[in-house]
Amino acid sequence: MRVIHDLEIKNMLKMAADACDRAYAPYSKFRVGACLKGSTGAYYLGGNVENSSYGATICAERMALCKAVYEGEKEFDAIAIYTEEMPVTPCGICRQSLAEFCDGEMPIICGNKNGKYKVFSLAELFPSPFSLADAKEETKEEKQENE
Repeated sequence: MRVIHDLEIKNMLKMAADACDRAYAPYSKFRVGACLKGSTGAYYLGGNVENSSYGATICAERMALCKAVYEGEKEFDAIAIYTEEMPVTPCGICRQSLAEFCDGEMPIICGNKNGKYKVFSLAELFPSPFSLADAKEETKEEKQENE
């Protein structure tokens, strides 16, 4: 995992906490904020936005990622995820979405309002992401082996 300094962790968690304040979670009452740091040094914030049709809900991590990609950022240094209660890790869809743009060494900081946090690498949380390019390559290799 890439090294991330404590000051940067605290800064990103503060921004994620601010994003959490803007989350919309009327159903679960479980608000989440995220701060994604692009390789350019820019920060992108997101909060979860729930919907009464639960499948239409978007997580804070994907909100931040979508904003960043829309703005042209496609490489990332770290993400901080903040909740008021216990620190949580990204859901499976968010892990897959992050894996599209982030290498396995990217730090994922999970913290809460009590100042507790834990840092994981993306590879720790998601060791075998789906990759269409990898799947196509494996199919090509299998075809060559069968010939």
